[in-house]
Amino acid sequence: MAMSSRDRVLRALNHREPDRVPLDLGGNQTGIHRDAYKKLLSVLGREEEIRIMDPVQQLALPSEEVLRKLEIDTRYIRPGAFCDPPVMTEVKPGFWGFRDGFGVAWAMKGSRYGKGLYCEIVDSPLANVPLEGLKDYPWPNGKDPAAFKGLREYARRLRETTDYALVSGITGVVFEYCWYLRGLEQFYIDLVTAPEYVEAVMDRTLAFWIDFERTFLAEVGDYLDVICVGDDVAMQSGPTFAPEIHRRIVKPRQKALYDEIHRLTHAKLWYHSCGAVREYIPDLIEMGVDILNPVQVSARGMDPLEMKAEFGDRIVFWGGGIDTQHVFPRGTPDEVRTNVRANIAAFRPGGGYVFNCVHNIQGDVPEENLAAFWEAARKYR
Repeated sequence: MAMSSRDRVLRALNHREPDRVPLDLGGNQTGIHRDAYKKLLSVLGREEEIRIMDPVQQLALPSEEVLRKLEIDTRYIRPGAFCDPPVMTEVKPGFWGFRDGFGVAWAMKGSRYGKGLYCEIVDSPLANVPLEGLKDYPWPNGKDPAAFKGLREYARRLRETTDYALVSGITGVVFEYCWYLRGLEQFYIDLVTAPEYVEAVMDRTLAFWIDFERTFLAEVGDYLDVICVGDDVAMQSGPTFAPEIHRRIVKPRQKALYDEIHRLTHAKLWYHSCGAVREYIPDLIEMGVDILNPVQVSARGMDPLEMKAEFGDRIVFWGGGIDTQHVFPRGTPDEVRTNVRANIAAFRPGGGYVFNCVHNIQGDVPEENLAAFWEAARKYR
């Protein structure tokens, strides 16, 4: 007999091979861009209003009908899902967007509704704030109930009336938010020249996320199967900064948060970092991470067969379904099918794998490649 979606996902997360590989279409990470979703609707012969789930990445909110058509085994419980979307204003001359709770300005160039593919940071509010000024900065309140409005009732309904695995939206961005606030270049200079500044900002983001997770998991922690956290710590060729700095400054703070999450819920811990993160996988396992996303198979050292052989009994791979940089947007449909089949074959044995793209499905993916991707996923899963 076929497994339920929840049993299929949980079996894979416990490193046991399910009846077939679970499929995911993502939440705030490893989702689908609005332009790609429009093409997917055409592939599926559907017409529907496209709702934006994530205004920064311009990710579409897939409809229940699309999720069922693609045989998706997951459903997402996203903080802020029932809040009004941010109002787009001219945050900088020629740039329309919004400021998030930390005060970071995200915007697209053009009109009120933007002409870009996604928002970028156009103002980092700590760029010129000295160390002594951090105490006066208006840090957000992680206990603010607004982000959690309606989530418990929604999670309870999904748990009681469906058999899908329930996954949180992305939370716990302890490190990465620091450079959003400071500015990328200055923050990386600070890592070497002013580590006390970095630690002070990171202590603030950690405090916010601990309050956030306590409040969020008090609402839905007993319903979730997977909780998502993440910090990008790698690029195409390897770590974005010296691993010894990561292990001295970043890792202890991440671990403090992850220990608290494990105390609050039995959900599996899912960690997102793009890039060549192979060097950090032992650190992630040591910190209590159960799942790695998005598994950027085109980055250095991220070969699926090698990753599975070295780490497949200790960490779950979630993503890695296709080379998103080359094959998906520029390959032929046959090349897409071949790549999907090879990656599933590498990751599937013994469980420990959930299929999705490598990060978000971008708007430049041709319609015929989208069709081939999901056709192959269902055929070879």
